[in-house]
Amino acid sequence: MDPIRETHLSEPGLLVVDVAGVDDATVFAFQNAIARTWATSNDDRTIRDVGQPGVRLRLYVDLRRVLSQASPPVQALATGTQ
Repeated sequence: MDPIRETHLSEPGLLVVDVAGVDDATVFAFQNAIARTWATSNDDRTIRDVGQPGVRLRLYVDLRRVLSQASPPVQALATGTQ
């Protein structure tokens, strides 16, 4: 993959995530899970390196834009309680 340049992360809350997986279905499932919570740039293709197993995918994630909450918040337990 191309190197990450500073312009990709010009503001706080922006992430570049490189994902590696066994196959397209695996990395697209990860991409979809992230996209359900945060705004992402979704890609429809993966990258394969000649002679290397698996595939890779690059995501651009904006943590400033929460789209939905994946699960209800869990109240932290005080130390020593259950």
